[in-house]
Amino acid sequence: MTALTVTTHAAVRTITLSRPEVRNAFNDEVIAELKAAFEAADQAPDVRCVVLAAEGPAFCAGADLNWMRRMADYTRDQNLADAAQLAAMLRAIYTCAKPTLARVQGDVYAGGLGLVAACDMAVSVDTAHYCLSEVKIGLIPATISPYVIRAMGARAAHRYFLTAERFSATEAHRLGLVHEVVSADALDAQVDALTQALVAASPDALTACKQLLHEVAGRDIDHALVDRTVQGIADIRASAQGKEGVQSFLQKRKPHWLV
Repeated sequence: MTALTVTTHAAVRTITLSRPEVRNAFNDEVIAELKAAFEAADQAPDVRCVVLAAEGPAFCAGADLNWMRRMADYTRDQNLADAAQLAAMLRAIYTCAKPTLARVQGDVYAGGLGLVAACDMAVSVDTAHYCLSEVKIGLIPATISPYVIRAMGARAAHRYFLTAERFSATEAHRLGLVHEVVSADALDAQVDALTQALVAASPDALTACKQLLHEVAGRDIDHALVDRTVQGIADIRASAQGKEGVQSFLQKRKPHWLV
């Protein structure tokens, strides 16, 4: 990989955007590498959670200018194929069976917000700014919209999609786009605290919990949904890790996934 740096330490896989010279803007190469990196993390037995990080002053500035210049001459079919690759990459992040966390150390623009929103949680430095800037150049944040709207809510999305205003990390936190806002020197400690909480949990329970979240969020509480939740708790109680977790708790010992 040339656009990313990938490391694993103590069951935490860190995927780092490594093009600070272009503010970690993405192109077709970055998109393909990100998709492959998250798919690999999903399948890696030694990985319990995934951190998406970046180098340099910006987390991600959206689309790379050279890539945008090429896209300007694309046919509609070429644009469809290109957008489909971006959509597949975002979905690979969102559907990763392992918990995912965005470590936001700088500004986030346009498609970069899709990366943050597709992760399960996000920690941001207090100096970062956010902007859904697409309408300023005649575009719309279409591919990232399912993730961003789910993260920040439809009402806030109406404002920031349409005005393309910059907003602060504090506002991103208020909207729910990010979960924690910290100073730069506290960023790694907060990320470590969250990843250690994830690593301490049952791997199978985390996977099942992510699936539950995807299936339950936003749905009407009807008989089908209630039945799904009943089946979910019954299945996890009967599973090997479910039984081990309960027994270890009752016996006041560590579960086997921590030994």
